[in-house]
Amino acid sequence: MASITQEMRYRQSLMKYAEKYGVSRASRKYNKSRSYIYFWKARWDGSVESLACQSRRPHSHPNQHTEEELELIRNMRRRNPELGMIELWHRLKKRGYTRCPESLFRVMRKLGMFPAPKPKKAYSPKPYEQMTYPGQRVQIDVKVVPRRCIADPELKLFQYTAIDEFSRLRFLGAYEEQSTYSSADFLEKAIAWFKRRGVTVECVQTDNGFEFTNRFSNSKRDIPTRFELSAARFGIRHKLIRPYTPRHNGKVERSHREDQKRFYHSHCFYSLADFGGQLAAHQSRSNNFPMRPLHWLSPREALKAFSVQYL
Repeated sequence: MASITQEMRYRQSLMKYAEKYGVSRASRKYNKSRSYIYFWKARWDGSVESLACQSRRPHSHPNQHTEEELELIRNMRRRNPELGMIELWHRLKKRGYTRCPESLFRVMRKLGMFPAPKPKKAYSPKPYEQMTYPGQRVQIDVKVVPRRCIADPELKLFQYTAIDEFSRLRFLGAYEEQSTYSSADFLEKAIAWFKRRGVTVECVQTDNGFEFTNRFSNSKRDIPTRFELSAARFGIRHKLIRPYTPRHNGKVERSHREDQKRFYHSHCFYSLADFGGQLAAHQSRSNNFPMRPLHWLSPREALKAFSVQYL
């Protein structure tokens, strides 16, 4: 006998209550239908084992494959081991087989006629590269502003984010569209903003979105985007992460999650200018917020500490 489950204990309690106070009262107390209680009451013999769920599999099937049909399938498969299933079904049909292809597939699978799938090699991620100085690599991504935060139903807003992997210092930009034009403009502003703070950007890392690259475009794969042209003009290396792997851009993705919790959860925007002003204030707050990966220093303090250390 299998182990006694919590569901079986529950039914036992229900049966004892129904036996003592009646089915109607038990139905109201346990919020179960009378038919449900009568069903299990008919099975119950006083033991908890009798309240276990039984298999609903039928003992026989009136339309199951006959031995003659199974032998026909085995012989045909033995003579044609490389034949596809539909072509095999077509040949069986010429020899009197009347079942549908789906039924043939189930029988062949049950008889073990399909080769076992080759085990896939487990993906082992490479150890993450830790940055050793500011500007060594900057992650960039775009966040769509939630619709409930925008007063104008016709207005669309997007937050561009650039975060330095070493110091976690962030630069945010407000835009009305998510395009390669906006991405190139944001990159130029981010480079200038980091430069004013003594950080020279050497590499930018993005996902494979159309606003950053034409990597997965069928017609423009060999044409660089404006974002890529801007990065090349400034001598900055553009690194793309593995497709469908946002964790490789984890720092900027995590910062967007914090933005959702601390900023978008309680703010509303009436225009692009209003959004830009509130986003700038949020940027200042986030860059002065202590973080555990920085040993409870803020990004500004971490950058200042690095600058003082190497003066």
